[in-house]
Amino acid sequence: MPEAVIVDAVRTPIGRRNGSLADVHPVDLSAAVLRALADRTGIDPAVVDDVVWGCVNQAGDQAAQVGRYAVLAAGWPETVPGVTINRACGSSQSSLDFAAGMVMAGQYDLVVAGGVESMSRVPLGAGRDLGRPFGPLVRERYADDLTSGEFPNEDFNQGVGAERIAATWGLSRARLDEYASRSHALAAAATDSGAFAGQLVEVPGKPEFTADEGLRRGTSPATLAKLKPSFRADGVIHAGNASQISDGASAVLITTPERAKELGLTPVARYHGGAVSGADPLMMLTGPIPATQKVLARTGLTISDIGAFEVNEAFAPVPLAWQIELGLDDPDGKYLNPLGGAIAVGHPLGASGTILMTRLVHHMRVNDIRYGLQTMCEGGGTANATIVELVR
Repeated sequence: MPEAVIVDAVRTPIGRRNGSLADVHPVDLSAAVLRALADRTGIDPAVVDDVVWGCVNQAGDQAAQVGRYAVLAAGWPETVPGVTINRACGSSQSSLDFAAGMVMAGQYDLVVAGGVESMSRVPLGAGRDLGRPFGPLVRERYADDLTSGEFPNEDFNQGVGAERIAATWGLSRARLDEYASRSHALAAAATDSGAFAGQLVEVPGKPEFTADEGLRRGTSPATLAKLKPSFRADGVIHAGNASQISDGASAVLITTPERAKELGLTPVARYHGGAVSGADPLMMLTGPIPATQKVLARTGLTISDIGAFEVNEAFAPVPLAWQIELGLDDPDGKYLNPLGGAIAVGHPLGASGTILMTRLVHHMRVNDIRYGLQTMCEGGGTANATIVELVR
């Protein structure tokens, strides 16, 4: 079976809601990272077999097969196809898994995986006014919980799920706010040290936009204690310990070692294994736990073999519950989200999967880390987990 390797990975800086990227159409934002990937690697876009693109809220500006139109907006040949993937927050991580799988199956030689989300232009949940999602059979299956009064509008709700996780794992508001403050501190340190410099690309017309703009320096448990709970009057989840609404795009170039050599490219990391798993759709955000267990079992690795973890910070309880269940001993914060995460810099849904992979592989290369693992919770209770191995 052919191997799949990552040759390069890029992302835009993440824009805060109604911030620097709000006036950029998501197709054009996607085109920016595609062009940058081609420019950095020197590939002829005509040899790309496919562009597999994540996007979650496929309505309005994101309605018309963003992956295909990103290719055209980038000025790439019309012969290059594109497809748009939706696995909720894990959309572009699924794009990467699917792209790597096609390379390993021998169907593709060179493929781009990535994604985009402009949450400023296409708000979270856009399109729900056209109907009621989930369907009557699913609602009937979970009717006891959905009609209990706990779930707003009797809908599945990630915020309520995060509250349930915090209660189940005994995570206090103080603990969550401490973790959220840590995210900002680590993201600030990474920004100031230049840790992101090698992965960020310029957005045309935005030369001044060079860093993730959601970062709030000086965030502390004391400042977060002033915020009101968002989902329950006596709850522990609020805007400060949840991911930020954001805009951004990211892209990863995947090929085989042989094809990379032919093109004069140097692989950064090898795709070592991937898994997807389902979990309780009411608590919703615990999927990274079984997904991680599954990919570790599939690859024969243990938690102690992994030198860096990117566990998406959709809400602070997610990585904390994951850490407890996986038994990760990390008192110094060296392994789990060592560069901060979405609480500090944002979570542009369809782009976040390959944003995390971009952060991960660059961090692994700089610090000579052999194995890295990425996992993301997703709406509906699913999750992806992916392991990559540094090419030395």
